Amino acid sequence: MRSTFFLLAPALMLAAVSPAVAQTAPALLPDGTLLDITAEGHVARVPDVATIRAGVVTQGQTAAAALSDNAARMVRVLSALKKAGVSARDVRTANVSLSPQYRYADGQAPVVTGYQASNSVSVRFHDVAKSGAILDALVAEGANQIDGPSLSIDQPDAALDEARSSAVKIAQARAELYAKASGLSVARIVSIAESGANDGATPQPPMLFARQMKASDATPVAAGETEVSVTLLVRFLLK
Repeated sequence: MRSTFFLLAPALMLAAVSPAVAQTAPALLPDGTLLDITAEGHVARVPDVATIRAGVVTQGQTAAAALSDNAARMVRVLSALKKAGVSARDVRTANVSLSPQYRYADGQAPVVTGYQASNSVSVRFHDVAKSGAILDALVAEGANQIDGPSLSIDQPDAALDEARSSAVKIAQARAELYAKASGLSVARIVSIAESGANDGATPQPPMLFARQMKASDATPVAAGETEVSVTLLVRFLLK
């Protein structure tokens, strides 16, 4: 957690020095000294959603052959997801592409040697513990391109509110400290502004267990913890 502060000149002096402020809102200037504090509140949560990107890359002598082979493998991949209990609403096509493959030689024009087809889906797992086993099932059914998993919190609102409360408490404690050091006291909070938040959607990369695995072992995924944070700018009136 970190905090920064700014002691502003007493409001009556500020009004005299800054005509623009005095003209726009002279009645809103409080009688006292303003203190701005930036405070961050943090809470940790265990991720309960894993998102991966899985797909199939195939090659063929013709575009039709590359696409046909790709489509057959993707059917098996999608079927494997369905058998694993993944809801259709948690599977979304991420990318479909087809591109020629070239052979290059000095002094010669590029020659098309074949075509590469790619089809990938973004998949959400609500049971993180099973994501490793599902990854293995996808590979067994023809998936040869996998990115992830990315771990996040399905419903972060409660965690965000807890982080907000923590940030306010931190700001209040800092305000009391600075007021005491300045020979003043905290009269009230003038304003609170939220300047940033992280709902855990961009956590640290997941940790994979490094150990000797048997052929029957599933790919292990450790959920760990992800951090939810909120940054507030709190303005206090000191007297």
